[in-house]
Amino acid sequence: MERGLLWLPLLAVFIGLAWSGWNEYQKLEAYKPWAEKFDQAKYDIYAVLGHSGDQLTWGKPTRHGPVNLQTFSLRDVQSIWLLVDHKSVSLDQLPQKGKSVELEFILQDEPDPIRVPFTQLSLAAQWCQYLQDTWQKINA
Repeated sequence: MERGLLWLPLLAVFIGLAWSGWNEYQKLEAYKPWAEKFDQAKYDIYAVLGHSGDQLTWGKPTRHGPVNLQTFSLRDVQSIWLLVDHKSVSLDQLPQKGKSVELEFILQDEPDPIRVPFTQLSLAAQWCQYLQDTWQKINA
């Protein structure tokens, strides 16, 4: 009886981990059809991001597909920044890690910037470089 009571918390942790994994898998499966319509797309536990032509669309992933989708044109962007811990960083001198990583888009006619969260600094840096290059080509 005592051993059974000792294993009960472990069983609860295992059930919680299994549910969390299933939930994340459902989000990823809902993301796949959404991502097919974009030239480039990324899935992250914090946000989904899709790029097609000069349009960027981002939102929050859920089991039923991305929600709170926002779309804007790269033609309306004044600048693109990589933020680590809410501070702009250079792509040439990336910090080792940070608590929060975001891409910031400052739009011409909008007072508030758009911030897309990322979990991985290296992935955010790659997207920042890709979008800056695309933005420069569009506005050239």
